[in-house]
Amino acid sequence: MERSARKEEEEEEEEEEEEEKEEEEEEEEEEEEEEEEEEEEEEEEEEEEKEEEKEEEEEEEEEEEEEGKMHGV
Repeated sequence: MERSARKEEEEEEEEEEEEEKEEEEEEEEEEEEEEEEEEEEEEEEEEEEKEEEKEEEEEEEEEEEEEGKMHGV
């Protein structure tokens, strides 16, 4: 009887360990997903900033051209 009780305990412990491992793996996956999302957001923000800078530069160039035309006339 003792052996089967011990065996049951061991099996229960193994099951608990398996569950814990699975939970840890799930948590790790969630963390990785969050990190990826953050990276994507950062990249998008950088792209937006570059676009804004580009637009500002174009506007400045246009203004300079207009000023040049005005002075040249």
